[in-house]
Amino acid sequence: MLTTFNNMVKIEQFPTKKTSVYFCCAFFLFSACTVVSNANDSASDDDATEAVIIHEAEGRVKVGLAKEKPTWDPRGYILFCPCMGRFGNQAEHYVGTLAFAKALDRTLVLAPFRTYQNVGFEDYFLVEPLKQYHRVISMGDFMEYLAPQHWPVGKRRGYCYMQVNSESVCDLKAGNPFGPFWDGFHIDFDETLKFELPIYAQDGNLPQNRQIKAAWDERFPVDEHPVLALRGAPAPFPMLEVNRQIQQYFHWAPGIFAEAKGYMGQMFKGDKYVAIHLRTGIDWERACRDVAGIRRYMASPQCHELDKEATNREMCYPPVKHVLEHTRNALQKIGAKQLFIATDKHSYEEEFKKDLKSLKVSVHRLSSDLPMIDLVIMGEADFFIGNCVSSFSSFVKRYRDARNKPSTFWNRALDDPMTSIGEYVAYKRT
Repeated sequence: MLTTFNNMVKIEQFPTKKTSVYFCCAFFLFSACTVVSNANDSASDDDATEAVIIHEAEGRVKVGLAKEKPTWDPRGYILFCPCMGRFGNQAEHYVGTLAFAKALDRTLVLAPFRTYQNVGFEDYFLVEPLKQYHRVISMGDFMEYLAPQHWPVGKRRGYCYMQVNSESVCDLKAGNPFGPFWDGFHIDFDETLKFELPIYAQDGNLPQNRQIKAAWDERFPVDEHPVLALRGAPAPFPMLEVNRQIQQYFHWAPGIFAEAKGYMGQMFKGDKYVAIHLRTGIDWERACRDVAGIRRYMASPQCHELDKEATNREMCYPPVKHVLEHTRNALQKIGAKQLFIATDKHSYEEEFKKDLKSLKVSVHRLSSDLPMIDLVIMGEADFFIGNCVSSFSSFVKRYRDARNKPSTFWNRALDDPMTSIGEYVAYKRT
């Protein structure tokens, strides 16, 4: 729906429609044919190399490679439940868990993300790019091809991080989402074990990672414990700064990326655009009330030096006046006439309409039940302003850092060296 206000600022909403699936199908059918016919040529888009098999399931397009049956890795496996918080928190845990799996030199089983149900990792992201960092396998493939023989029913152990001598029970399936997560793969545990071992691996820190591996190998040697099924993620939240670069191996699944590109074409028509992320829900407002003075609060370490500056309310829940001013400055900085708003509640559309009238800026937001589309659009923007405390913004920031795209946060300067890559660069659109 397109509404024009005073013939100057346009507010557009594009509800998610099932018809967008057909766009994806058509788009990737062409892509698949291109890949097959040019199999001997060097690929210009790494993500396109998986566009071979196409089918539609549950209203979404899935694209992947015809794959061989996986073989057993004698170095062992790690399973975990990404069961803390929503997508942003789970994504941070995923990055840390990859570093942990690499430190232990065990194959990571790619657990599904958890919403109100299990959503397969491959529904959101490509699997192959992760293998450039470390060995991985989808949980579906692991359970179908490897578990029946190597991790059979009756011999499945679960592992809990807790005091070994405590009276607390190690129950991997107690409560929601833990129980439904494992039930999604019909997994019950025949034995559970407690451990107090180091779990916070740092990418590239070989001495520390060798110590972590040695401790785990001594307590749980791979020949006796080939599969480590952990109750939660072996990673901290907020994530360790040193592990942020692992984000570069997360590439969007073709179906999601194509759907987002379709919306981008409708909204921006090839023009430059600024994307902003607003957390304005009542739950977030409450979470930000007493944040002043806290050094480390949720994802806040991404935008300030912990030893020099504490988190403040303006970082967490910026006033409307600042949001309008900061956004206007970003639009003028890069000469953009398009603004995209992603929000959990209030978008401040009317306020933007009034403030940006003189700039003739078009304002857009999606009415979508899949926040991944918002993530793609924010990740691809010419400039991005996020919420310092939000792990949802943190995902976007990491994605953009890996692609050398400029970003900043509310209550931070547009060219703050802590948050932005520096002066704006006009990126070639492909």
